[in-house]
Amino acid sequence: MANPLLQHYIKLTEFLGQALGPDYEVALHDMTDKNRSIVAIANNHISGREIGAPLTNVALKILMDKSYETQDYRLHYCGLSAEGKTLRSSTMFIKHNSKLVGMLCINFDDSRYLAASENVLRLCHPDIFIDDHIAPQQAEPGDPFPRAVPATTESFHNSIDAVAGDAVGRELIRLGVTADRLTPDERMQIIASLETGGIFLLKGAVKDVADALHCSQASVYRYLSQIKKDDSNSASE
Repeated sequence: MANPLLQHYIKLTEFLGQALGPDYEVALHDMTDKNRSIVAIANNHISGREIGAPLTNVALKILMDKSYETQDYRLHYCGLSAEGKTLRSSTMFIKHNSKLVGMLCINFDDSRYLAASENVLRLCHPDIFIDDHIAPQQAEPGDPFPRAVPATTESFHNSIDAVAGDAVGRELIRLGVTADRLTPDERMQIIASLETGGIFLLKGAVKDVADALHCSQASVYRYLSQIKKDDSNSASE
């Protein structure tokens, strides 16, 4: 059952999905249940998510940095569709007495328009020019990183283990290592970054992170304890 404060946004989600059309996914998140936050979604073929899917990496980061306290919405950031296509995403923060109770998110898939623009350009350019300079910028089916996407790209998943696994995978790529070759310092760096990103706000994320890092849950808890201790010592200096 969604937060009563969000009830009229459920119908708004359906309306926007119908009014904007199939290239726009509209998702409503209830912040009282981070593990099953989506309470309404329209045109979900874009991200592949269902009702009951968890918060995204970007939503978790917003909870951690509390940017919603000084902003009413966030516009035009990068997301990835279920097929790996780059999306233009925007989020409105739904607040009650200054407390964040929900998020209304719109994810626009422009791939049909990119394909149409390529076809138009082929009318005035040789095919080799398009293939070398235009087409590579567009998404290929199954390509998880179709264009030059920023580090803050939003990823959409239906389960906690997928959210955690994706977050760990990004950190491994950033460090240029594999999970089975991590040093203790590198593992500490990854867990510190995940903590800052809000991954551990999700119930059960410690187990999924431990599995992805090929270590025990006890090890993850020890790293988190050390990170909090270091942060506390830094704050007191």
